[in-house]
Amino acid sequence: MFIGREAELSFLKDKYDEMRGQLIVLYGRRRVGKTETLREFCKGKPHVFYSCTQSTDKVQLSKFSKYLLKENIPAKRYISEFADWESAFRSILDLPYGDAKKLIVIDEFPYMCKGNKSIPSILQYLWDAEFKDQNVMIVLCGSAMSFIEKELLAEKNPLYGRATGIYKMTGMGFYDAVKFFPDYSDKDKIVAYSILGGIPHYLRQFRPELSLAENIKKNILTKGCILYSEVDFLLHQELRETPIYNSIIEAVALGNTKLNDISQKSLVDDTSKTSVYLKNLIELGIVEREFSVDSKTKEKANSNRGIYRLTDNFFKFWYAFGFTNFSQLEDGDVDGVYDFAIEPVLHEFASFAFEDVCKEFVKELQKNNELPFRYTKMGRWIGKTTVRDKNASSGLRIAETEIDLLGIGRDAKEYLVGECKFKNSVFNYSDYLDTTAKLTPLKETAKFYYALFSESGFDDKVIAETEKGSELRLYDLKKIVNYK
Repeated sequence: MFIGREAELSFLKDKYDEMRGQLIVLYGRRRVGKTETLREFCKGKPHVFYSCTQSTDKVQLSKFSKYLLKENIPAKRYISEFADWESAFRSILDLPYGDAKKLIVIDEFPYMCKGNKSIPSILQYLWDAEFKDQNVMIVLCGSAMSFIEKELLAEKNPLYGRATGIYKMTGMGFYDAVKFFPDYSDKDKIVAYSILGGIPHYLRQFRPELSLAENIKKNILTKGCILYSEVDFLLHQELRETPIYNSIIEAVALGNTKLNDISQKSLVDDTSKTSVYLKNLIELGIVEREFSVDSKTKEKANSNRGIYRLTDNFFKFWYAFGFTNFSQLEDGDVDGVYDFAIEPVLHEFASFAFEDVCKEFVKELQKNNELPFRYTKMGRWIGKTTVRDKNASSGLRIAETEIDLLGIGRDAKEYLVGECKFKNSVFNYSDYLDTTAKLTPLKETAKFYYALFSESGFDDKVIAETEKGSELRLYDLKKIVNYK
């Protein structure tokens, strides 16, 4: 059963319904579900779906020819193979689809270009001369994100400015991802998402009839299952020097977020080299460089600023638990690794993903106009602020801190301060006071609202605060998980 991807399918349908020619580039990291989404889109439509292989140019042309010629193109009835790529691509216009759009999908298009560097130029010529004014839709799909962004779409390249649609696919959001586990409890849905993220290929490996613990043991920790070797396979597919990348990813997964700390932990002597490795991981969609939501452009340009986080939840889980216990897993000690290394800290591990879920929840609230104001920026805030300290003479002190979620309104006149607690205890009044103390200096010039997100509810004093005005809003786990 196909799940989710409504936005992608709607985008493709809108392009298909337009009268003019369409040249679509759809790309994203491996396993994100590009091929499945395109196959779902093609259902019920006459089309050619060609998946490129890593083969020589001559073999590629031969295979492509066979796929096209299977459509019984009248003018090409007596040939078995096209002589060159120009004649092969031009034959798209001869597809016998009547009034329907002539739809062709070329999956893993970078493989085709690797075998013949002139292919983008050939397509550019045909697009400008013929395709753009015809009832045709060509979808170029690929996983090599750096190639597509730098070699295909960038200025001075043949197809620059020709695409009528460019869509970068990312992982599913929480609300689509948990449709894979409809019978899980609200808590287990959060934990499952913290382990697998929004990558459909990973989500499909878990069997919804098994408990979370059983799925982790059988479908991640057991040698021979798909996810056991997934990380190693993907890194070897995309990168060289995999031992160095392993060390860097492990360092980030274990909480080293600053460039210098990552370099020291991974034993890479030169931070400039570490920065290059991290840049490559960012291009693969595995790592992101995060700044405080109110950071200025100048700060973002500084290579030593910002913190690094793993964007892929499964990579985060594997390096936190699988990679560090690999010897035991190779020996078959699955139960031991789960019982002693994973289960005691799994709930805490999931708390970081809970913050991401809360951010997605707030985005949905904004779409439905359910917030007290519309924010223009929203994300984590990192900086110095006022915190309560009974040992300080004023009862307050300045300290470095983070705000899980900060929404900033137009002209910074309104703020939404969000705090996320994924704990087995209630969100108490003391935690609430800590939240309201943050960003105190700005309260003279701006209106502040507070949103508290809690797995285990709120104590009576916090609930009583909501009766004093509309500045405080409370969201429990049931409300967050079941919003959509």
